[in-house]
Amino acid sequence: MHFTSERRLDDGVLEREFTLGEIPGILWTPASASASAPVPLILLGHPPLGLGKMYPRLAGRARHAAADGFATATIELPGSGDRPRWAAVEQARADLRRAMEAGGPVGDEIVDALVLPLVDKAVPEWQAALDALLSLPEIGGPVGYSGGVISIGIRLAVVEPRISAAVLFAGSLVPAALFEEARRVTLPLHVLLQWDDEGNDRQASLDLFDAFGSKEKTLQANMGGHTGVPQFAGDAAADFFARHLK
Repeated sequence: MHFTSERRLDDGVLEREFTLGEIPGILWTPASASASAPVPLILLGHPPLGLGKMYPRLAGRARHAAADGFATATIELPGSGDRPRWAAVEQARADLRRAMEAGGPVGDEIVDALVLPLVDKAVPEWQAALDALLSLPEIGGPVGYSGGVISIGIRLAVVEPRISAAVLFAGSLVPAALFEEARRVTLPLHVLLQWDDEGNDRQASLDLFDAFGSKEKTLQANMGGHTGVPQFAGDAAADFFARHLK
């Protein structure tokens, strides 16, 4: 891990950009974090829109978490931002847009072509980032995962034992293979669902929640579209992490 920039935000949060090989990322740590008082870590997932576009929302989530005593970190997803594009995935995105604009069902082959390569590449990168982050003296366990592409969250919850709890944003574009992996998820889950999300099928999202194998799982459903998540939903997610990571 190589830090490329550092600045102190106005609330005392330390924001550091880094690279891990070819992968850009950002780490936020609260002012209280130190080698003698390491803090828990939350990995901030996000959709594949690029860190530049997602930065305001990610920084807001990071500062909220820092106020609760958590460090947070995120990395650029494969094929996003300045990272090389994948021709096959770009084609799958175009196919998805056409299917949604036509108002018809999105075929399994489109979902698989779009999501499975991303999950297969992104999850090992998240694990490599976690290796590097936990080697820093000011970062300790336990670790949580929050948000992002739900299929990435499913795979991480299955294969990464260092993640103790997860907050997932409900989505319906989940390949059948990942749906089956969801049955093997056992860590505590808090799932946010926007009831009128124009980009997700509500029943498919409910079916996925039902499939999760966790003994402790909570579904918080709120009225509104994809970008209408209320503030109190974020507060509930923060309370969930406070219970499981401290």
